[in-house]
Amino acid sequence: MNEHTILVLNNPAARNLAVLAELPGAPRIVAGDTAEAFARAAAEADVMLVGGVKRALVEQVFAMAPNLKWIHSQWAGLDGLLFPALVESSIPLTNGAGVFAEALGEFALAAMLWFAKDLNRMRRQQAERRWEEFNVGMLAGSRLGIIGMGGIGRAVARRALALGVQVHGIGRRHSRGEFESVVRESDFLLLSAPLTPETRGMIGAAELAMMKPGSVLINLGRGAVVDEPALLAALRSGPIRGAALDVYPVEPLPPDHELWGMENVLLSPHTADHTETWLEEATRFFVKNYTRWIQGEPLENLVDKQAGY
Repeated sequence: MNEHTILVLNNPAARNLAVLAELPGAPRIVAGDTAEAFARAAAEADVMLVGGVKRALVEQVFAMAPNLKWIHSQWAGLDGLLFPALVESSIPLTNGAGVFAEALGEFALAAMLWFAKDLNRMRRQQAERRWEEFNVGMLAGSRLGIIGMGGIGRAVARRALALGVQVHGIGRRHSRGEFESVVRESDFLLLSAPLTPETRGMIGAAELAMMKPGSVLINLGRGAVVDEPALLAALRSGPIRGAALDVYPVEPLPPDHELWGMENVLLSPHTADHTETWLEEATRFFVKNYTRWIQGEPLENLVDKQAGY
C-alpha cells in the first residue's frame, strides 16, 4: 500500500503531469478535473496539488478530504483560490511564487525597450513604407520603480540593473511616503504585488496623476491592483505615456474593450510567462517541495493564508 496519496486537481491528460513520475517514494497519484474523479481516494489523501481548475472544484474536493496535511497551488496568485474553510484551516498552503519570475523578468525588460526605443513607431512606419528618422530613448540612466519585491520584482531588478537602470523597489512593509516617492519618481513603474484587500485598487486616479509625464506603467501582478477606469483615462489624457499589461481585472479581455485599440498599450493575453516548459517547471517545483515534505524539511513558499500571499 502507498504511504501517501496525492490528489491532483488538473486535466489528467496534461503533459506536465508526466513530471510527477519523478516523485520519490512512489506515492499514489489520483488526477482529475471533476469531483467524481476523487470519490474513492479523497478520504485517505494527505496532499493536494491544485492546477488548472476553478476554485469551486477545489472547495468541493477539500470538503471530501478530511486528512489533508498539505496543499500546493502551482500558481503564484491566490486571490482566485482562497476560500473561508481553507483560510481558517491549519493545513499548510504553498504556491508557485517565483517559478515564473525569470520569464516575467524578460517580458518586463522587453516592455521597457518597446517604449524606450519606440518600436511601435518603427513597425508603423515600416507598414507605411515611410522613412522618417527620430530619436530613441535609453534605458541606462532611467529610473525603474518596483512595487512588490518578490520573485518577479527581483528578477526584473537584476536585469534592469545590468543595463544601467536605477532601481528603487518596495516590498510589503513601506510607508505611504516611500510608496508615493516610487510612484512620482519612476520612468517605468512595475507592479508585481499580489492581490489582497490592501492592494486592490492601489493604483488609482490619484496615484496615476502623481506619475511622471511620459512614464510607463507595467503590470505583471494582478489586474485589479489598478483602477481600470482611472488607467484608461490616464492613457487617453496623461500624464503617462503608456502601459504594458499582462493582467486585467476581467480575463479574457472582452473583444470590445477599449484597451485593444490603444496605440500606447502593449497588451499580453496573460502569457508573459508562458514558455515552452512553464507548466513542467511549476510541476517540478511541487516535486522538489514534496521531497522536502516527506523528509521532514520546511516547505518552500509557505503562504500566509490570512494575508493572502
